[in-house]
Formats: sequence, C-alpha cells, structure tokens
Amino acid sequence: MSTEGSTRAIFAALAANAGIAVTKFIAAAISGSASMFAEAIHSVADTGNQILLLLGGKRAKRKATPTHPFGYGRSRYIYAFMVSIVLFSIGGMFSILEGLDKLNHPHELEQAWLPLTVLSVAIVLESFSLATALKAAKEERGRTSLYKFIRHAKSPELPVVILEDIAALLGLVFAFAGVGLAVLTNEPIWDAIGTLAIGALLIAVAIVLGIETSSLLVGEGATDKDTQKIAKALRMSEGVEDIIHMKTLYLGPDELMVAAKIAVKSTDKAKDIANAIDIAEENIRKAVPTALVIYLEPDILRSSKN
Repeated sequence: MSTEGSTRAIFAALAANAGIAVTKFIAAAISGSASMFAEAIHSVADTGNQILLLLGGKRAKRKATPTHPFGYGRSRYIYAFMVSIVLFSIGGMFSILEGLDKLNHPHELEQAWLPLTVLSVAIVLESFSLATALKAAKEERGRTSLYKFIRHAKSPELPVVILEDIAALLGLVFAFAGVGLAVLTNEPIWDAIGTLAIGALLIAVAIVLGIETSSLLVGEGATDKDTQKIAKALRMSEGVEDIIHMKTLYLGPDELMVAAKIAVKSTDKAKDIANAIDIAEENIRKAVPTALVIYLEPDILRSSKN
C-alpha cells in the first residue's frame, strides 16, 4: 500500500480546514450565528485530527526495539482512534451544547450575508479536499467499492480523511440551511437546529470511526483474498505437503505477520525442511508483498491432528 496518496490527502485537508477555521470564527463573531460557530469548532477539530494522523504516520516509522520487537506500525491505528475521540468530544458534543444554548437563548443574526458567503466558499474548499482524498483512494482501492474500502482498509488515514470530509460537507450544508432559514423566516431557532444537526452528524461519524479503528487496534487478520493467496503459495511450495493450520495478523497497515504449521514428509531431512521453508517464505512474499514477518513450523501430518 502506498502512503503517498494518504499523505497528500491529509495535507490537502489540513490546509483547507486551517484556513476555513479562521474565517468561520470571524464570521461567527460578527454574525452571532451558532451554526457558524459550531462549524468553526468542527474545522478546528478536523485540523487537529489531520495533525494527529501525520504524527501517527511519523511515529509508525520508528525502528523496532527490544521492548517493541515488531516495531511501531500500530501507532497509526492509535492516532486514528484518537481522531474519533477528538471528533466526538470537541466537535460533536460542543456543537450539541452550543445548539441547546441557542435554543434556550435565541437571538437574531447580524450581517447574515457574511456567514452565508463564508459557508459557500468553505463548501468549495471542502469539495476540493474530498476530491483529493477520493482520487487517492481510487489509486489504492482499484475496483473495490468505496464502502468496502472504508470498511476493510488496513491503512486508516484515507478512510478517516474521507469520512471527515464527507461530514464536513454535510455539516456546511446543515449550517447553510440553518442560517438561510433563520434569515428567510426571521426565526433564529433554525440556526440552533442547524447547530444540533451538525453535532449529531459529527457524533455519528465519530462512532463509525471509533468502531473501525478499534477493530484494527484489537488486531485484524488478512483479507479472505490475501489468505487464499498465502494458502495457495504455501501448498505450491516444494516440500510442503499441506497446511495444518495458519493465522495472520496485521502488525501495522503495511506489515502482515503470517504464522503457520506446515506438514512435511516424515522422511525429510533437516536440510530439506529448511529449504522447503525458505521456498515457502519466498512464495508467500511474492503472492502478498505486505507479508513481511513469517513464521513456519514444520510438522508431520497425522490423522489425529486438526
């Protein structure tokens, strides 16, 4: 898996959100729009999330140590999980609280044209950010549907950025609708409702991110397709009679561990078995390049074994 596209998408989202956040705060301060303020907080949370993703990628590159013999690849999962927490606590919950406050203490908007203009520009910028992320995802997912890519991707950065950008666009639409309806009806309650909708959206996205990244943190094995490739590579290897059992585990987005007990002939010599293992490891890495850590245990196939 290439990380170049992921990094490009993160930087595009970071630049867009940082600039948008400042503009939104100014517009919120002048107009008094709760939806605008909620969107400003949303952009701050997204900016922080992109920094977390970049930091996770950097820490994951550290070399293995005696205390962490398999390296730090899972740092990317940890920081992606932190993104869901930030999005939930800072983005979602703050927007809900702000919306409830505006429901209890509504006030008319001032200079309503300003937040509407800012939101329109932000929609264009967020669309550019999403387009960049989708283009990078297309390079990695190939013909896989976007839904399956987000659900099953072992590299967390692109799915996180895509979900964030989709949430950002929907949030901007909610904010635009809230401010627009408040102006048209002269009822500031619509601004508060738009803020609550933004909060609910962010919490929903944060829950989805939390579920997906927690699964990666607990430990996921290879996809069915890759598992079949590994099994086929093993069975086609000279000296391997069969696979007694096999397990896989992602140590990081780009590093898969394969552990298997393989059956060899009872008449094979140690030299023959060692040669068979070398061949099998080479075949596995050709079939699935991310299979960087391989442990093969030779055994004799007996009818009593499962």
